[in-house]
Amino acid sequence: MPNLQYSREIPVRSSVDVFIAGGGPAGVCAAVAAARQGASVFLAEGHTCFGGMGTAGMVPAIMGLSDGVNLVADGIGREIRDKVVTAQGYPAGYDDRYSTVNVRSEPLKLIYDEMILDAGIDFLFQAQVISIEKSSSKKLSHAICSAKSGLFAVEAKIFIDCTGDGDLAAWAGAPYEKGDKEGRLMAGTLCSLWADIDWEGMPQQKHAREIITQAIEDGVFSLPDRHLPGIFNIGEHLGGGNIGHVFDVDGTDERSVTQGLTWGRKTMREYERFYKEYLKGYEKMQLASTGSLLGIRETRRIMGDYVLCLDDFKTRAVFADEIGRFAYPVDIHASDASAESYAQFEKEYTTFRYKAGESYGIPYRTLIPKELDNLLVAGRCISSDRYIQSSVRVMAGCFITGQAAGIAAAMAAHGSTDTRGISVKELQKRLKNTGAFLPNL
Repeated sequence: MPNLQYSREIPVRSSVDVFIAGGGPAGVCAAVAAARQGASVFLAEGHTCFGGMGTAGMVPAIMGLSDGVNLVADGIGREIRDKVVTAQGYPAGYDDRYSTVNVRSEPLKLIYDEMILDAGIDFLFQAQVISIEKSSSKKLSHAICSAKSGLFAVEAKIFIDCTGDGDLAAWAGAPYEKGDKEGRLMAGTLCSLWADIDWEGMPQQKHAREIITQAIEDGVFSLPDRHLPGIFNIGEHLGGGNIGHVFDVDGTDERSVTQGLTWGRKTMREYERFYKEYLKGYEKMQLASTGSLLGIRETRRIMGDYVLCLDDFKTRAVFADEIGRFAYPVDIHASDASAESYAQFEKEYTTFRYKAGESYGIPYRTLIPKELDNLLVAGRCISSDRYIQSSVRVMAGCFITGQAAGIAAAMAAHGSTDTRGISVKELQKRLKNTGAFLPNL
Protein backbone atom coordinates (compact mmCIF):
# COMPACT_ATOMS: atom_id res chain seq x y z
CA MET A 1 0.00 0.00 0.00
CA PRO A 2 1.24 3.52 -0.75
CA ASN A 3 2.04 5.94 2.07
CA LEU A 4 -0.42 8.71 2.91
CA GLN A 5 0.72 12.31 3.33
CA TYR A 6 -1.17 13.71 6.31
CA SER A 7 -0.94 17.12 7.96
CA ARG A 8 -3.23 19.36 9.99
CA GLU A 9 -3.20 22.31 12.35
CA ILE A 10 -3.68 21.34 16.01
CA PRO A 11 -4.08 23.37 19.21
CA VAL A 12 -1.25 23.85 21.69
CA ARG A 13 -3.16 23.00 24.83
CA SER A 14 -0.51 23.84 27.41
CA SER A 15 2.95 25.32 27.89
CA VAL A 16 4.87 24.00 30.90
CA ASP A 17 8.30 23.62 32.42
CA VAL A 18 8.27 19.82 32.26
CA PHE A 19 6.32 17.40 30.06
CA ILE A 20 6.25 13.75 31.12
CA ALA A 21 5.15 10.92 28.84
CA GLY A 22 3.88 7.92 30.79
CA GLY A 23 2.39 7.67 34.27
CA GLY A 24 3.89 4.40 35.45
CA PRO A 25 6.04 4.29 38.60
CA ALA A 26 8.82 6.31 36.95
CA GLY A 27 6.40 8.87 35.55
CA VAL A 28 4.55 9.34 38.84
CA CYS A 29 7.79 9.85 40.78
CA ALA A 30 9.17 12.19 38.11
CA ALA A 31 6.02 14.29 38.10
CA VAL A 32 5.75 14.53 41.89
CA ALA A 33 9.47 15.30 42.24
CA ALA A 34 9.39 18.03 39.59
CA ALA A 35 6.23 19.63 40.98
CA ARG A 36 7.64 19.68 44.51
CA GLN A 37 10.60 21.63 43.10
CA GLY A 38 8.17 24.27 41.88
CA ALA A 39 8.03 23.24 38.22
CA SER A 40 4.83 23.32 36.19
CA VAL A 41 4.20 19.78 34.93
CA PHE A 42 1.98 18.14 32.34
CA LEU A 43 1.73 14.34 32.59
CA ALA A 44 0.16 12.34 29.74
CA GLU A 45 -0.87 8.77 30.52
CA GLY A 46 -2.26 6.61 27.75
CA HIS A 47 -4.20 4.24 30.00
CA THR A 48 -7.02 4.83 32.51
CA CYS A 49 -4.89 4.99 35.66
CA PHE A 50 -1.41 5.67 36.94
CA GLY A 51 0.96 2.86 37.87
CA GLY A 52 1.44 0.91 34.67
CA MET A 53 2.42 -2.65 35.44
CA GLY A 54 1.64 -2.39 39.17
CA THR A 55 -1.97 -1.35 38.53
CA ALA A 56 -3.32 -1.92 35.02
CA GLY A 57 -0.75 -4.68 34.49
CA MET A 58 -1.60 -6.37 37.84
CA VAL A 59 2.02 -7.16 38.73
CA PRO A 60 1.40 -8.33 42.32
CA ALA A 61 4.55 -7.06 44.05
CA ILE A 62 6.85 -4.06 44.27
CA MET A 63 10.28 -5.67 44.21
CA GLY A 64 13.79 -4.33 44.80
CA LEU A 65 12.89 -1.78 47.47
CA SER A 66 15.73 -2.79 49.79
CA ASP A 67 19.27 -4.15 49.70
CA GLY A 68 18.43 -6.24 52.76
CA VAL A 69 19.62 -3.51 55.13
CA ASN A 70 18.70 -0.15 53.60
CA LEU A 71 15.64 1.07 51.71
CA VAL A 72 17.43 1.90 48.45
CA ALA A 73 14.24 3.21 46.81
CA ASP A 74 14.04 5.95 49.42
CA GLY A 75 12.40 9.34 49.13
CA ILE A 76 9.21 9.20 47.09
CA GLY A 77 9.63 5.43 46.91
CA ARG A 78 9.40 5.27 50.69
CA GLU A 79 6.20 7.33 50.60
CA ILE A 80 4.65 4.88 48.18
CA ARG A 81 5.87 1.87 50.16
CA ASP A 82 4.51 3.29 53.42
CA LYS A 83 1.14 4.16 51.88
CA VAL A 84 0.82 0.61 50.50
CA VAL A 85 1.72 -0.88 53.89
CA THR A 86 -0.93 1.27 55.60
CA ALA A 87 -3.63 0.75 52.96
CA GLN A 88 -3.22 -3.02 52.93
CA GLY A 89 -2.93 -3.46 56.69
CA TYR A 90 0.57 -4.89 56.86
CA PRO A 91 1.54 -6.01 60.37
CA ALA A 92 3.33 -3.55 62.65
CA GLY A 93 7.11 -3.58 62.40
CA TYR A 94 7.39 -3.73 58.62
CA ASP A 95 10.83 -2.20 58.06
CA ASP A 96 13.49 -1.34 55.54
CA ARG A 97 15.02 -4.83 55.38
CA TYR A 98 12.13 -6.16 53.30
CA SER A 99 12.82 -5.84 49.60
CA THR A 100 9.32 -6.82 48.42
CA VAL A 101 5.84 -5.51 49.17
CA ASN A 102 2.90 -7.48 47.78
CA VAL A 103 0.28 -5.14 46.33
CA ARG A 104 -3.32 -5.06 45.15
CA SER A 105 -3.89 -2.87 42.15
CA GLU A 106 -6.92 -0.90 43.39
CA PRO A 107 -5.32 0.56 46.56
CA LEU A 108 -2.21 1.40 44.53
CA LYS A 109 -4.29 3.26 41.93
CA LEU A 110 -5.75 5.47 44.67
CA ILE A 111 -2.34 6.10 46.20
CA TYR A 112 -0.96 7.32 42.88
CA ASP A 113 -4.07 9.43 42.19
CA GLU A 114 -3.79 11.18 45.56
CA MET A 115 -0.06 11.86 45.21
CA ILE A 116 -0.50 13.42 41.76
CA LEU A 117 -3.51 15.48 42.82
CA ASP A 118 -1.84 16.66 46.02
CA ALA A 119 1.16 17.84 43.99
CA GLY A 120 -1.09 20.00 41.78
CA ILE A 121 0.01 18.34 38.55
CA ASP A 122 -1.86 18.88 35.27
CA PHE A 123 -2.53 15.45 33.81
CA LEU A 124 -4.73 13.45 31.48
CA PHE A 125 -5.64 9.78 31.24
CA GLN A 126 -6.28 8.18 27.85
CA ALA A 127 -3.95 10.74 26.29
CA GLN A 128 -1.48 8.88 24.11
CA VAL A 129 1.74 10.59 23.07
CA ILE A 130 2.07 9.85 19.37
CA SER A 131 4.83 12.15 18.13
CA ILE A 132 7.24 14.94 18.98
CA GLU A 133 8.28 18.18 17.34
CA LYS A 134 11.82 19.58 17.53
CA SER A 135 13.10 23.15 17.46
CA SER A 136 16.60 21.97 16.53
CA SER A 137 18.37 18.69 15.92
CA LYS A 138 19.01 18.18 19.64
CA LYS A 139 16.04 19.91 21.24
CA LEU A 140 12.37 18.92 21.53
CA SER A 141 9.74 21.67 21.49
CA HIS A 142 6.36 19.91 21.64
CA ALA A 143 4.81 16.55 22.43
CA ILE A 144 1.87 15.58 20.21
CA CYS A 145 -0.94 13.74 21.98
CA SER A 146 -4.05 11.93 20.80
CA ALA A 147 -7.18 11.89 22.95
CA LYS A 148 -10.95 11.58 22.56
CA SER A 149 -11.22 15.29 21.72
CA GLY A 150 -8.63 14.93 18.97
CA LEU A 151 -4.97 15.79 18.55
CA PHE A 152 -3.26 18.47 20.62
CA ALA A 153 0.26 19.60 21.49
CA VAL A 154 2.02 20.46 24.74
CA GLU A 155 4.98 22.83 24.70
CA ALA A 156 7.69 22.30 27.32
CA LYS A 157 11.20 23.34 28.25
CA ILE A 158 12.26 19.85 29.40
CA PHE A 159 10.78 16.46 28.49
CA ILE A 160 10.95 13.20 30.43
CA ASP A 161 10.39 9.89 28.67
CA CYS A 162 8.76 7.46 31.10
CA THR A 163 7.07 5.34 28.43
CA GLY A 164 9.12 2.27 29.32
CA ASP A 165 9.83 1.79 25.62
CA GLY A 166 11.83 4.99 25.15
CA ASP A 167 9.34 6.24 22.56
CA LEU A 168 10.10 9.96 22.78
CA ALA A 169 13.84 9.38 22.78
CA ALA A 170 13.68 7.04 19.79
CA TRP A 171 11.41 9.39 17.83
CA ALA A 172 13.79 12.25 18.59
CA GLY A 173 16.72 10.31 17.13
CA ALA A 174 18.50 8.95 20.21
CA PRO A 175 20.43 5.73 19.57
CA TYR A 176 19.14 2.61 21.30
CA GLU A 177 19.64 -1.12 21.66
CA LYS A 178 16.95 -3.76 21.87
CA GLY A 179 17.12 -7.35 23.09
CA ASP A 180 20.12 -9.65 22.87
CA LYS A 181 22.65 -9.85 20.04
CA GLU A 182 20.08 -11.63 17.87
CA GLY A 183 17.36 -9.14 18.77
CA ARG A 184 15.46 -11.60 20.94
CA LEU A 185 13.51 -10.11 23.84
CA MET A 186 12.62 -11.38 27.28
CA ALA A 187 9.21 -13.00 27.39
CA GLY A 188 6.32 -10.95 28.71
CA THR A 189 3.64 -12.05 31.17
CA LEU A 190 -0.08 -11.35 31.37
CA CYS A 191 -0.56 -11.07 35.13
CA SER A 192 -3.82 -12.10 36.78
CA LEU A 193 -6.04 -11.97 39.87
CA TRP A 194 -7.34 -15.17 41.46
CA ALA A 195 -10.04 -15.63 44.08
CA ASP A 196 -10.93 -18.41 46.57
CA ILE A 197 -7.40 -19.51 47.40
CA ASP A 198 -7.05 -21.25 50.76
CA TRP A 199 -3.85 -19.66 52.05
CA GLU A 200 -4.35 -20.69 55.68
CA GLY A 201 -5.17 -24.30 54.85
CA MET A 202 -2.28 -24.65 52.44
CA PRO A 203 0.00 -27.45 53.71
CA GLN A 204 3.77 -27.57 53.41
CA GLN A 205 4.50 -28.93 49.97
CA LYS A 206 7.11 -29.05 47.25
CA HIS A 207 7.46 -25.74 45.48
CA ALA A 208 5.33 -25.26 42.39
CA ARG A 209 8.45 -24.77 40.26
CA GLU A 210 9.45 -28.34 40.95
CA ILE A 211 5.96 -29.73 40.44
CA ILE A 212 5.48 -27.95 37.12
CA THR A 213 7.94 -30.32 35.44
CA GLN A 214 5.52 -33.17 36.01
CA ALA A 215 2.63 -31.13 34.66
CA ILE A 216 4.64 -30.36 31.52
CA GLU A 217 5.32 -34.07 31.04
CA ASP A 218 1.60 -34.73 31.50
CA GLY A 219 0.75 -32.38 28.66
CA VAL A 220 -1.00 -29.69 30.72
CA PHE A 221 0.69 -26.82 28.89
CA SER A 222 0.79 -25.82 25.23
CA LEU A 223 4.43 -24.79 25.71
CA PRO A 224 6.91 -26.33 28.19
CA ASP A 225 7.46 -23.11 30.17
CA ARG A 226 9.51 -24.13 33.22
CA HIS A 227 9.74 -20.66 34.75
CA LEU A 228 6.99 -20.00 37.29
CA PRO A 229 7.38 -16.84 39.43
CA GLY A 230 4.12 -17.87 41.10
CA ILE A 231 0.97 -16.56 42.76
CA PHE A 232 1.48 -13.95 45.51
CA ASN A 233 -0.71 -13.66 48.61
CA ILE A 234 -2.42 -10.25 48.31
CA GLY A 235 -5.53 -10.84 50.43
CA GLU A 236 -7.30 -13.30 52.70
CA HIS A 237 -8.36 -15.42 49.74
CA LEU A 238 -6.83 -13.44 46.87
CA GLY A 239 -3.74 -14.22 44.83
CA GLY A 240 -1.86 -12.11 42.30
CA GLY A 241 -0.60 -14.30 39.50
CA ASN A 242 2.76 -13.64 37.86
CA ILE A 243 2.39 -16.85 35.92
CA GLY A 244 2.94 -17.84 32.32
CA HIS A 245 5.18 -16.30 29.69
CA VAL A 246 4.28 -14.74 26.38
CA PHE A 247 7.19 -15.46 24.06
CA ASP A 248 8.17 -13.54 20.92
CA VAL A 249 6.32 -10.40 21.98
CA ASP A 250 7.62 -6.96 21.02
CA GLY A 251 6.12 -4.18 23.11
CA THR A 252 6.90 -1.59 20.42
CA ASP A 253 4.72 -3.38 17.85
CA GLU A 254 0.96 -3.24 18.43
CA ARG A 255 0.42 -6.29 16.23
CA SER A 256 2.75 -8.34 18.41
CA VAL A 257 1.13 -7.07 21.61
CA THR A 258 -2.32 -7.97 20.25
CA GLN A 259 -1.21 -11.54 19.65
CA GLY A 260 0.44 -11.64 23.08
CA LEU A 261 -2.71 -10.57 24.90
CA THR A 262 -4.86 -13.22 23.24
CA TRP A 263 -2.25 -15.90 23.91
CA GLY A 264 -1.87 -14.84 27.54
CA ARG A 265 -5.60 -15.01 28.21
CA LYS A 266 -5.79 -18.43 26.57
CA THR A 267 -3.04 -19.87 28.80
CA MET A 268 -4.90 -18.93 32.00
CA ARG A 269 -7.03 -22.07 31.53
CA GLU A 270 -3.91 -24.20 31.57
CA TYR A 271 -2.55 -22.56 34.73
CA GLU A 272 -5.90 -22.91 36.45
CA ARG A 273 -5.83 -26.63 35.72
CA PHE A 274 -2.24 -26.89 36.94
CA TYR A 275 -2.86 -25.18 40.27
CA LYS A 276 -6.13 -26.99 40.93
CA GLU A 277 -4.88 -30.48 40.08
CA TYR A 278 -1.24 -30.37 41.22
CA LEU A 279 -1.14 -28.09 44.27
CA LYS A 280 -3.04 -28.07 47.56
CA GLY A 281 -4.99 -24.99 48.62
CA TYR A 282 -5.92 -23.95 45.07
CA GLU A 283 -8.71 -26.48 44.44
CA LYS A 284 -11.48 -23.84 44.45
CA MET A 285 -9.55 -21.00 42.87
CA GLN A 286 -11.31 -18.84 40.28
CA LEU A 287 -9.90 -16.43 37.75
CA ALA A 288 -11.21 -12.96 38.68
CA SER A 289 -9.37 -10.90 36.07
CA THR A 290 -6.34 -10.56 33.84
CA GLY A 291 -4.35 -7.36 33.46
CA SER A 292 -5.57 -4.75 30.99
CA LEU A 293 -1.92 -4.22 30.08
CA LEU A 294 0.42 -6.98 28.97
CA GLY A 295 3.48 -7.18 31.19
CA ILE A 296 6.44 -6.20 29.00
CA ARG A 297 9.88 -6.69 30.55
CA GLU A 298 12.11 -5.41 27.79
CA THR A 299 12.12 -3.27 24.67
CA ARG A 300 14.45 -0.36 23.87
CA ARG A 301 17.43 0.63 25.98
CA ILE A 302 18.22 4.26 25.16
CA MET A 303 21.95 4.84 24.84
CA GLY A 304 23.05 7.74 27.00
CA ASP A 305 26.16 9.57 28.12
CA TYR A 306 27.05 6.50 30.19
CA VAL A 307 25.97 2.90 29.63
CA LEU A 308 25.61 1.07 32.95
CA CYS A 309 26.90 -2.48 32.52
CA LEU A 310 27.43 -5.87 34.12
CA ASP A 311 30.94 -4.95 35.25
CA ASP A 312 29.39 -2.12 37.27
CA PHE A 313 27.08 -4.66 38.88
CA LYS A 314 29.99 -6.99 39.67
CA THR A 315 32.17 -4.24 41.18
CA ARG A 316 29.34 -2.58 43.18
CA ALA A 317 30.30 0.55 41.26
CA VAL A 318 30.31 4.01 42.82
CA PHE A 319 29.95 7.09 40.58
CA ALA A 320 30.64 10.75 41.24
CA ASP A 321 27.31 11.62 39.62
CA GLU A 322 25.19 8.82 41.05
CA ILE A 323 21.53 9.62 41.73
CA GLY A 324 20.71 6.39 43.53
CA ARG A 325 21.84 2.88 44.30
CA PHE A 326 20.15 -0.42 43.51
CA ALA A 327 20.48 -4.04 44.48
CA TYR A 328 17.95 -6.18 42.57
CA PRO A 329 19.62 -9.18 40.90
CA VAL A 330 20.12 -9.78 37.20
CA ASP A 331 16.77 -11.22 36.09
CA ILE A 332 16.74 -11.93 32.35
CA HIS A 333 13.70 -14.07 31.64
CA ALA A 334 14.06 -16.58 28.84
CA SER A 335 13.20 -15.55 25.29
CA ASP A 336 11.85 -19.01 24.41
CA ALA A 337 10.45 -22.07 26.18
CA SER A 338 13.49 -24.32 25.74
CA ALA A 339 15.19 -26.04 28.65
CA GLU A 340 18.45 -24.37 27.63
CA SER A 341 16.97 -20.86 27.88
CA TYR A 342 15.53 -21.60 31.31
CA ALA A 343 18.86 -23.01 32.50
CA GLN A 344 20.59 -19.81 31.35
CA PHE A 345 18.07 -17.73 33.30
CA GLU A 346 18.61 -19.78 36.47
CA LYS A 347 22.39 -19.54 36.17
CA GLU A 348 22.38 -15.77 35.82
CA TYR A 349 19.69 -15.18 38.45
CA THR A 350 21.56 -17.20 41.07
CA THR A 351 25.03 -15.92 40.09
CA PHE A 352 24.50 -12.17 39.70
CA ARG A 353 22.98 -11.21 43.03
CA TYR A 354 24.19 -9.44 46.15
CA LYS A 355 24.69 -10.08 49.83
CA ALA A 356 22.74 -7.90 52.26
CA GLY A 357 23.86 -4.28 52.19
CA GLU A 358 25.48 -4.41 48.74
CA SER A 359 24.37 -2.29 45.77
CA TYR A 360 25.50 -0.58 42.58
CA GLY A 361 25.32 3.10 41.71
CA ILE A 362 23.10 4.62 39.03
CA PRO A 363 24.83 7.65 37.46
CA TYR A 364 22.88 10.68 36.28
CA ARG A 365 24.46 10.23 32.85
CA THR A 366 22.31 7.11 32.25
CA LEU A 367 19.25 9.38 32.19
CA ILE A 368 20.64 11.64 29.41
CA PRO A 369 20.20 10.29 25.86
CA LYS A 370 23.01 10.88 23.43
CA GLU A 371 22.38 13.55 20.79
CA LEU A 372 19.59 15.26 22.78
CA ASP A 373 19.76 18.29 25.07
CA ASN A 374 16.37 18.66 26.78
CA LEU A 375 15.12 15.11 27.20
CA LEU A 376 15.66 12.73 30.11
CA VAL A 377 14.69 9.06 30.32
CA ALA A 378 13.58 7.21 33.44
CA GLY A 379 12.40 3.69 34.14
CA ARG A 380 13.32 0.50 32.35
CA CYS A 381 14.68 2.23 29.22
CA ILE A 382 17.60 4.09 30.85
CA SER A 383 21.06 3.73 29.35
CA SER A 384 22.34 0.27 30.25
CA ASP A 385 23.31 -3.09 28.89
CA ARG A 386 20.85 -5.97 28.96
CA TYR A 387 22.08 -7.31 32.30
CA ILE A 388 21.51 -4.06 34.17
CA GLN A 389 18.22 -3.46 32.37
CA SER A 390 16.93 -6.75 33.76
CA SER A 391 17.72 -5.47 37.25
CA VAL A 392 16.72 -1.80 37.16
CA ARG A 393 13.47 -2.44 35.22
CA VAL A 394 11.45 -3.36 38.33
CA MET A 395 9.18 -0.81 40.02
CA ALA A 396 11.58 0.19 42.78
CA GLY A 397 14.25 0.99 40.20
CA CYS A 398 11.70 3.14 38.37
CA PHE A 399 11.01 5.06 41.60
CA ILE A 400 14.71 5.93 41.88
CA THR A 401 15.32 7.05 38.30
CA GLY A 402 11.95 8.84 38.05
CA GLN A 403 12.60 10.85 41.19
CA ALA A 404 16.02 11.95 39.94
CA ALA A 405 14.77 12.82 36.46
CA GLY A 406 11.97 14.94 37.90
CA ILE A 407 14.27 17.02 40.11
CA ALA A 408 16.86 17.39 37.33
CA ALA A 409 14.20 18.50 34.86
CA ALA A 410 12.89 21.14 37.25
CA MET A 411 16.42 22.43 37.81
CA ALA A 412 17.12 22.65 34.08
CA ALA A 413 13.80 24.39 33.37
CA HIS A 414 14.27 26.94 36.14
CA GLY A 415 17.93 27.51 35.25
CA SER A 416 17.20 27.97 31.54
CA THR A 417 19.79 25.34 30.72
CA ASP A 418 19.85 21.89 29.20
CA THR A 419 19.99 18.54 30.98
CA ARG A 420 23.81 18.56 30.97
CA GLY A 421 24.02 22.12 32.25
CA ILE A 422 22.71 21.61 35.77
CA SER A 423 24.93 21.20 38.82
CA VAL A 424 25.07 17.50 39.64
CA LYS A 425 26.16 18.31 43.17
CA GLU A 426 23.07 20.47 43.61
CA LEU A 427 20.93 17.67 42.15
CA GLN A 428 22.41 15.23 44.64
CA LYS A 429 21.80 17.68 47.48
CA ARG A 430 18.16 18.03 46.52
CA LEU A 431 17.82 14.27 46.18
CA LYS A 432 19.23 13.77 49.67
CA ASN A 433 16.82 16.42 51.00
CA THR A 434 14.04 14.37 49.39
CA GLY A 435 15.31 11.30 51.24
CA ALA A 436 17.16 9.51 48.42
CA PHE A 437 19.60 6.77 49.43
CA LEU A 438 23.02 8.20 48.53
CA PRO A 439 25.42 6.82 51.15
CA ASN A 440 28.60 7.72 49.23
CA LEU A 441 28.00 11.47 49.24
